[in-house]
Amino acid sequence: MKLISLHDALNLVQNGCNIVTGLGAAEARAFMGEVHTLAGKVKDISITNCLPMGVHAYMNEEFSDTFRVNGWFYCPALRDAHPNGNISFIPNHLHLAGVKRLAHMRPTIYIGAATKPDRHGYVSLSVSNTYERKMVDAADIVILEINPNYPRTFGDVELSISKIDYAIEVDYPVPVLPDAVVSDKDKKIGGYIAEHINDGDCIQLGIGKIPNAVAEALAGKKDLGVHTEMLTSGLMKLAKQGVITGERKNLHRGKMVATFILGTQELYDFANDNPAVCIMDGFYVNNPSVIGKNDNQVSINTTLEIDLTGQCCSESIGPRQFSGTGGQADTAIGAQRAKNGRSFIALYSTAQVKNAEGERVPISTIVPMLKQGAAVSLSRNDVDFVVTEYGVAALRGTSIQERAERLINVAHPDYREELAKTARELMYL
Repeated sequence: MKLISLHDALNLVQNGCNIVTGLGAAEARAFMGEVHTLAGKVKDISITNCLPMGVHAYMNEEFSDTFRVNGWFYCPALRDAHPNGNISFIPNHLHLAGVKRLAHMRPTIYIGAATKPDRHGYVSLSVSNTYERKMVDAADIVILEINPNYPRTFGDVELSISKIDYAIEVDYPVPVLPDAVVSDKDKKIGGYIAEHINDGDCIQLGIGKIPNAVAEALAGKKDLGVHTEMLTSGLMKLAKQGVITGERKNLHRGKMVATFILGTQELYDFANDNPAVCIMDGFYVNNPSVIGKNDNQVSINTTLEIDLTGQCCSESIGPRQFSGTGGQADTAIGAQRAKNGRSFIALYSTAQVKNAEGERVPISTIVPMLKQGAAVSLSRNDVDFVVTEYGVAALRGTSIQERAERLINVAHPDYREELAKTARELMYL
């Protein structure tokens, strides 16, 4: 491992480079914050990222002739930059994201965040190994931003400095994702889901206010386990309360298994040097066959819109990319493969949208058909429980008629009559 300056690292970028950076807080913030300065010096640069936490200039329209940006999961910065014409989404299931990308192109440079080396000469990739280690192994050049503020985690994130070509010493804080304040509506949904979770269950929680509310509602449970894509602040709080012990897990007993960490500084402090936190390759963690080996596995995710047959659009608003599939299908399918496993998809019964006059008006999120161009993130074949603030619809094994009836029953009352009328016209009822 050779220590170099940020300037020297940027000079390693040549025409036609394929650059991959880490997910979320594992993004190389110093490098990505300055890579736009190469515009005019190099050309045809591809950058692949996932849920980047920084808002960087290379995404701007003025640099679109130099940089093509491809993202596995959109965040506000990528959504805002998409109209510039150089931003595109990579459809994926999280456990195959890195594998399939490597089948398409090899990274010239992998650059991401890591801890300082320990006394044995190992760094930790710290807050993510969703695809990072696979990219390290495949890249022509490996550059790590060595940061004393990053938590040292264990699992399969440890990396010998002999595997690293170059290192840049940096000192920025780990990007935080503040805890969202949950509403009464969130708490109601969280309560419904918590009623279906038993002592000793192994859980996966997604991102957002509803999963945070679920975590709060689980405070009275015992001996929960964790096998999840994202280790959240809500799960950390349950571990501190003694609710999560992992003592009844089939795989990695006593460990909170995840593929990345994103949340508050308290979460990062909790994960630092904590042998109970196990950060492993996303290809393994999110593999439905692996997930299904944990008895009583429960997945809890959210969606934006669901049609009366059970198709879930969780990542786009019509054709406009909003976020990503992530591990929703991975975890929903994996949980249902488990002995006594369950999968929950939660959503508010209504959403606020702008009408032709620019006024915000409510619409139903349970609809006869998804919006034109909407991405189906979770197939109707794979949906299990659907939860709104009006109750729980159990869809596993049901017919289209039964699904339509049950989903209408948990829709907002103001829309039930119209939904039933349209369902009859479509011959669902």
